[in-house]
Amino acid sequence: MAKYLVIVESPAKVKTIKKFLGKNYEVTASNGHVRDLPKSQLGIDIEHGFEPKYITIRGKGDILAKLRKEVKKADKIYLATDPDREGEAISWHLEQALHLEDKKVCRISFNEITKNAVKSALKTPREVDIDLVNAQQARRMLDRMVGYKISPLLWAKVKRGLSAGRVQSVALRMICDREEEINAFIPKEYWTLDAQLGIEGEKRPLMAKFHGDASGKLEIPSQQEFEELKKKLEKAEYTVLEVKRGERTKKAPLPFTTSTLQQEASKTLNFSIQKTMRIAQQLYEGIDIKGQGTVGLITYLRTDSVRISEEASQSAKEYIIESYGETYAAQHTGENTKSSKIQDAHEAIRPSDIARAPVLVKESLSRDQFRLYQLIWKRFAASQMHGAVYETTSVIIGADNYRFHVSASKILFDGFLCVYTEEDEDKAKGNVLLHSIDGDSKLTLQNLEGKQHFTQPPAHYTEASLVKSLEELGIGRPSTYSPTITTILARRYVVKENKNLYVTELGEVVNAIMKESFPTIVDERFTANLESLLDKVEEGAVSWKAVVSNFYPDLQEAVEAAEKDLEKIKIEDEVTDIICEECGRNLVVKYGPHGKFLACPGFPECRNTKPYLEKTGIKCPLCQKEVVLKKTKKGRKYYGCENNPECEFMSWQKPSQKPCPKCGGYMVEKGNKLACADKQCGYSESSAPKKAE
Repeated sequence: MAKYLVIVESPAKVKTIKKFLGKNYEVTASNGHVRDLPKSQLGIDIEHGFEPKYITIRGKGDILAKLRKEVKKADKIYLATDPDREGEAISWHLEQALHLEDKKVCRISFNEITKNAVKSALKTPREVDIDLVNAQQARRMLDRMVGYKISPLLWAKVKRGLSAGRVQSVALRMICDREEEINAFIPKEYWTLDAQLGIEGEKRPLMAKFHGDASGKLEIPSQQEFEELKKKLEKAEYTVLEVKRGERTKKAPLPFTTSTLQQEASKTLNFSIQKTMRIAQQLYEGIDIKGQGTVGLITYLRTDSVRISEEASQSAKEYIIESYGETYAAQHTGENTKSSKIQDAHEAIRPSDIARAPVLVKESLSRDQFRLYQLIWKRFAASQMHGAVYETTSVIIGADNYRFHVSASKILFDGFLCVYTEEDEDKAKGNVLLHSIDGDSKLTLQNLEGKQHFTQPPAHYTEASLVKSLEELGIGRPSTYSPTITTILARRYVVKENKNLYVTELGEVVNAIMKESFPTIVDERFTANLESLLDKVEEGAVSWKAVVSNFYPDLQEAVEAAEKDLEKIKIEDEVTDIICEECGRNLVVKYGPHGKFLACPGFPECRNTKPYLEKTGIKCPLCQKEVVLKKTKKGRKYYGCENNPECEFMSWQKPSQKPCPKCGGYMVEKGNKLACADKQCGYSESSAPKKAE
């Protein structure tokens, strides 16, 4: 009979951990949380000190009954849930739900599921950290308050099934704000100029970029100025003014945190954030490796620390020296900075054993598991290696009072680059001509080449760049990035096209309500400050009830004001003059996940639907028929001609009835300006302020 019971979160871990322990140990799983706040009510006693009301999660009764039987047989119970706030809270809930007051109970945690880590954890048991639990309770209650107080308001004002969230509402606002920036952006023209120069004694020409004059950098804003500059430069004498040679060392990258792994997997593997976390979870919990059994391949996947244990660092050094040579091993691995955030108790994400190279386990992994493991392995190996050393050459060329620059770099020592290069890594630029050039080299102008460019608007958020921004602003934590993005996509507030995130009509409506009625909730600084307060709860410096009790009154006041003041958005069935071809009724405007559409009021007998083309009252610039507001299949808004497909007019911005005074083309609305749709024209003017609707 087993004397010791080990309770983990995931059934996938049971098999891996059982292998490391003797016959006296029984390993079983709680399948995540066993208790939570009830779904049918707020579940927080506002009147009596904000006490949470926990109940057994539906479907977990059988699991708890089974666990109670196992508990009775055991002399000692080890709670081995995940090593973070969530895991600590699950251990605490298990203590409460299984009534373990009279039992010997120990909390153990390990950063990786390996024999050494598990055995070491068993030797250093501790009590459940109540500060960690309270930090998680406070987060859960804040999220519940926002969700349960604001979501019903959205149901009443817009449609059922919508939701607001403490972090998701901020993420939605960030995407909406970026969309507004892009829509209001007016491109500006600029030119670049390259000189093709002949070097005496060399067959190949040297390409140098225009920089400015003796005073500093100069912009070339128009073709006219480019032509004037070109005339001067055609007559100028070209001489080498300065040649600088030196060395530059590119530091090895830091090992992955949750957010940097999500960003890099998105860029290099084209994985969604959700997919990255799902596969990383599989690698952490254990994979059946041929000849080795079930093995946890990576350390814990939710962390914002870049710290590496001494043991892992030493084994990495030995592996690198053996595989690549002593010159490749980093001399100082202690430079990794500690994160100020709470998950620094963990290490960075790394392979549990660096000697388990990707090629050795490839046969046992799926294609996606292999690609993610290889990315993690390479990044960790690189982080423990010497930096890459470049030889750099920079030349300043004078053309009378004007200056041209040319530079090149050559790798002298590849260092970590022999293992790992990032997607956007600067490639070494070799230019053999620069090695022979000096102050006495004679130059002759062969050609001047100019190119017209236009400034680009800010890029649309991708999942990866949104995670990066959330992390930089201190919003959310490693465990929240994936569910936050998953939720706003699932609610159809945002759609994803070619990696980019675009806000839908529904997202705009929800964001407008949140900004108007709950400005604090969607304020980035307020949300980041709340995160730091939760960190202080974890440190034991702030009471969790103080955080919750200070937050609630302001939220309740805003909800009551919103219920009174917000005008209900008209989404009742608006009858149109369009006749249903199938039954002859007048079609009505309905509101669905993607926004408005036309449907027959005879549903369910008649199921006829059509896209809703909202008229703008603006004539099409190409065929003079009406421009209508349309949506892509995924719900992104655009403007097109009602005569499509015969007329191909399409614009992401709303066209204006006013023609461009400069070229006669059509103009579009960009924030508080009207701009010519032809960026070559470049005309723009302030638009009259809109009247309040």
